[in-house]
Amino acid sequence: MSAPAPSPLAIVDAEPLPRQEEVLSETALAFVAALHRRFTPRRDELLARRAERRAEIARTSTLDFLPETAAIRADDSWQVAPAPPALEDRRVEITGPTDRKMTINALNSGAKVWLADFEDASAPTWENVVTGQLSLIDAYTRSIDFTDERTGKTYALRPDKELATVVMRPRGWHLDERHLTDADGTPVPGALVDFGLYFFHNAKRLLDLGKGPYFYLPKTESHLEARLWNDVFVFAQDYLGIPQGTVRATVLIETITAAYEMEEILYELRDHASGLNAGRWDYLFSIVKNFRDGGPRFVLPDRNAVTMTAPFMRAYTELLVRTCHKRGAHAIGGMAAFIPSRRDQEVNKVAFEKVKADKDREANDGFDGSWVAHPDLVPIAMESFDRVLGDRPNQKDRLREDVDVKAEDLIAIDSLDARPTYAGLVNAVQVGIRYIEAWLRGLGAVAIFNLMEDAATAEISRSQIWQWINAGVVLDNGERVTAELARKVAAEELADIRAEVGEEAFAAGNWQQAHDLLLKVALDEDYADFLTLPAYEQLKG
Repeated sequence: MSAPAPSPLAIVDAEPLPRQEEVLSETALAFVAALHRRFTPRRDELLARRAERRAEIARTSTLDFLPETAAIRADDSWQVAPAPPALEDRRVEITGPTDRKMTINALNSGAKVWLADFEDASAPTWENVVTGQLSLIDAYTRSIDFTDERTGKTYALRPDKELATVVMRPRGWHLDERHLTDADGTPVPGALVDFGLYFFHNAKRLLDLGKGPYFYLPKTESHLEARLWNDVFVFAQDYLGIPQGTVRATVLIETITAAYEMEEILYELRDHASGLNAGRWDYLFSIVKNFRDGGPRFVLPDRNAVTMTAPFMRAYTELLVRTCHKRGAHAIGGMAAFIPSRRDQEVNKVAFEKVKADKDREANDGFDGSWVAHPDLVPIAMESFDRVLGDRPNQKDRLREDVDVKAEDLIAIDSLDARPTYAGLVNAVQVGIRYIEAWLRGLGAVAIFNLMEDAATAEISRSQIWQWINAGVVLDNGERVTAELARKVAAEELADIRAEVGEEAFAAGNWQQAHDLLLKVALDEDYADFLTLPAYEQLKG
């Protein structure tokens, strides 16, 4: 291992947390500082490149596969590294934040993989950042337990062989960690904090357990950003003296630009790649963000009307399966976000049927696995993939050579036979306010109307309000979407919430703040790249 660097990072504006010295040790911070010095300048360049590319899309209202990387796509000889044994079978993956209760429940869920989330399902309070790392350290040393103070119920891990394999998701490149700065006062990118602390503390421990440091990479917009991650992995493995190729990364194809660079992304990460994932809400958010001034043909209808059977969504998912299997990588499907009701079995029956249909479609289309948000959905998804896979760990041998997706197919938004509705506007406001309020309290994964919502939900909600206003959309009831209409709906929702939760709970919450923030990012002429950037400025802790 390299010697610790002489310039340590400073912890700023953060209350000390129990056991934080176990995570923020001198040697761990030296490693994060080394990552920061070496890679943050390139991160900054790539963020600037995002803005340039967005401006080009605004000018042309189109996207295409990259001519400069045509040779990579045409070369049939290259494959990604073989999957390690712990990632061969990924037929059901459960997602969720890294609090202690979720850590135990997810590992015990019966899913093959747990996406341990420091990103969209976690509000980045300092407590969540640090204690989430502790949860994973304690899980790997089997020193984790949890007792619910309200119910008295205790939670403990099952035997190792029954636990899900962890694939950890750090924050995206765009988010900084304000509580960790260098000598110049520059914050360290949240991605490097999350990755660095997890890798430093757990890489060797995971190897001893027969697994490894596995990652989901969020919000990737280009193969150059994948190249940066690959260089981070190479450096990190050298630093800790573990074999190159130990790290495995699954990239979320949740931006429209990345959809045009799937092969290139796998190529850049080929020694460390294990698959791609279809991330629905962020993908739709990215379409709105990039084509927000592209006119009526890019206007999305209500978010719940955009199912994975929409022609442009099928083009995206089928291309993803085709690309992954051509290169020997896993193709992982989208999220089943339903949260079962303990009181309404009829709601559950209808929802379970939808989940089954969704997972049947993915398994039949060639996906090797899929996501769920709740342990009760694990058996449903498992049954869908068991039926197709049988005893095989995956179906990477199904090459889907019948798939032929053209560049224009991925952005054929107007091929969808659905239009924005007043109910859709109300739902966007309702979910936006309710999610942001919880996020400001430090909760990133929130059950709203029987769905598990995360930051991607709020992003698509506020983006659709912005798009509908700026496109002058006329709803099914004949009303034109305006800033005034959005304010009226938001005021009505705030009043409904006050009546629903009561005056005391309303006053104790962040409801007015959430209402104001939603309207700011939905109505401002300058579209904020990410809701979480202005929200982070208001997040306490």
